[in-house]
Amino acid sequence: MLKPETDYDGEAFSDDLSGSSAGGSRFLECTFQRCDLSELRAPRTRFSETSLYAVHGAGLDLAESSWSDCLVQGARLGAVAMYGSELSRVRFEGCKIEFLNLRGATLLDVEFIDCQLVEIDFAEAKLTRVSFEGSRLVSPDFTKGSFKDVDLTGADVAGPRGVAGLRGATISALQLIDLGPALAAELGIKLAD
Repeated sequence: MLKPETDYDGEAFSDDLSGSSAGGSRFLECTFQRCDLSELRAPRTRFSETSLYAVHGAGLDLAESSWSDCLVQGARLGAVAMYGSELSRVRFEGCKIEFLNLRGATLLDVEFIDCQLVEIDFAEAKLTRVSFEGSRLVSPDFTKGSFKDVDLTGADVAGPRGVAGLRGATISALQLIDLGPALAAELGIKLAD
């Protein structure tokens, strides 16, 4: 089990960590492999040069956490609270994450590759140099987001909310057609046949 306010350096975890409390802890060059992270309580935790492989679980509290130079690969997660977090140079590969709350978070140089993100909340988040290659975003919320050099061209975006918050993002011409109804609704434009 993890402990709060603890420094973990170079450790490898492969245990059932469900229900652990690790708030305020620091993980440097650690590896999490196939861990059950259900109900993990780790707000204000720092992850540096840390990798998570095939972790799974629901009900994670990672609010106001800090992530730098990390890899998350093959994760299956649900109901993840990461609001107010800071992510820098983080790569998500082949992950399926439902109900990911990144409201008010800051993402810099973050990649989502071949991920399925359902009900992801980017409201009031600041994204810089973020990409979504081969990823599917279902019902994302972009309300009042701040985007700079964000590349959505490689993503399938379905049912977005707050599309005015996409200002500063790059989309393809085909995506513009798909987003047309949401943009029209947001701007109060009536569509006629």
